[in-house]
Amino acid sequence: MTTLHIDAVRLTDLVQGLLQFQGVSAHDAKVTADSLVCADLEGVASHGVMLLPMYLARLRAGSVRANAQTQVEEDLGGLVIMSAQDGLGQVSSQAAVSLAIERARIHGLSAVTVRDGFHFGAASYWARQFAQAGMIGMAFSNTRPLMPAPGGAQRVVGNNPVAMAFPSAQGQPLVVDMAMSATAMGKIRLADAQGRAIPEGWATDAQGQPTTSAADAITGMLLPAAGHKGFGLAVAIDLLCGALSGGGVGAQVQPLYGDVAVAYNCSHTFMAIDAARAHGGRGIAAEVTDLAQAIRDSKRAPGVSTVYAPGDLERERRLQHAQGIPLSSDLVHQLDQEAHAAGLKTKLVD
Repeated sequence: MTTLHIDAVRLTDLVQGLLQFQGVSAHDAKVTADSLVCADLEGVASHGVMLLPMYLARLRAGSVRANAQTQVEEDLGGLVIMSAQDGLGQVSSQAAVSLAIERARIHGLSAVTVRDGFHFGAASYWARQFAQAGMIGMAFSNTRPLMPAPGGAQRVVGNNPVAMAFPSAQGQPLVVDMAMSATAMGKIRLADAQGRAIPEGWATDAQGQPTTSAADAITGMLLPAAGHKGFGLAVAIDLLCGALSGGGVGAQVQPLYGDVAVAYNCSHTFMAIDAARAHGGRGIAAEVTDLAQAIRDSKRAPGVSTVYAPGDLERERRLQHAQGIPLSSDLVHQLDQEAHAAGLKTKLVD
């Protein structure tokens, strides 16, 4: 499969235009496009513009509402429950993050949880916004069941992601982002699209047997990261998102790539801690910076040239992709076809 390198600005313009063609406002389309392209810039293609054809299909089918307005359902001060009204996940997430920052400045910490939601892209995109505001930020989401319990052979819980970000004195936050499975389903779908095998330990087939076939993994089950530990954390995140928001839990969350006419019904939770006010206003940025540097300066194993602190690798990839984001020619062709059908002037390949 041929790889093409696409300018980030042009890609953002095209994604925004395609979303606007489906009735999404210019502001909401830009919020969504920025999130998707940022994931590709940072080398997280599983959460990038490869998702756009599915987003567009759901907008056309009505399971994602183009003009949905995120609403506050219950306001308890430091805890706010919202409904995304089946709108784009990036739109409701931006509203929730902004509100969580506002409330954390008042209360010292806050939690905003969102039901009736949709896929919000990479969790790190949202957690990082808290750190840029001088806060410790956390972003969580639940997915449809993808993983079995230890010893089980049935999907019972999603690989529910979490991201945490910490402000640093150098302005580059320390960011941890992970799903509770050995890998994200998006990476398996990407491997399947590229005709690649997946590593052992990522997934099983539908019968619960280990597999390196991406196609079999898609119809099978993901394996939890760190066994029972990852499974337990996934259960906790499911409740932190679905139960706390009053939204879907477990199998009430629908398949992302299932019937595009059926709402996804996931939930998100965002937490903010106004760490800049701690220790008499000194905050924690210096400690974050020192620990990150200690990690980078730590002794390397044989054959290893660089030790990364959390978030470093994504920043390095962003620099590498500044001259062009690598996308498969098939995806580029598909997006250009969508652009042609929408009558857009922007194309990825002239």
